[in-house]
Amino acid sequence: MTKLISALVIVVVIYCGWQLFQYYEKVENEEATKKKEAAALLNPAMLPGMPSQLEQGLQTVQQRGPAAMREWLKTYEQQLQDPRKAWIELDFCVAITREAPAEARRIFKAVKDRTPANSPIQPRIKQLQASYE
Repeated sequence: MTKLISALVIVVVIYCGWQLFQYYEKVENEEATKKKEAAALLNPAMLPGMPSQLEQGLQTVQQRGPAAMREWLKTYEQQLQDPRKAWIELDFCVAITREAPAEARRIFKAVKDRTPANSPIQPRIKQLQASYE
């Protein structure tokens, strides 16, 4: 009788372990899916708020460096809207961090203050927050 009970206990422990393992895999797969969806949503070119004819110019000035980006932002600031404007300003912020850290912090704070909690760029703000505060 004790052998039967021991065997039953072992079967129950193995079953519970298997169920726990399956639950862990399910949670892990859900987290990976959420990360992939978030990454797909964060394609900056797909964010609304910038006329499509400015995209090529933006790519050009991003390759030229922070000075060109600063001028481009001054020139086209009125045509840009959030969340695309905020994303571009965060790119600029990262680009000028070494040469003008105070200005980078000021720009980051302005973007953070005007960005709502449900904005698609909120994950990027949280990612950069430790560097600029």
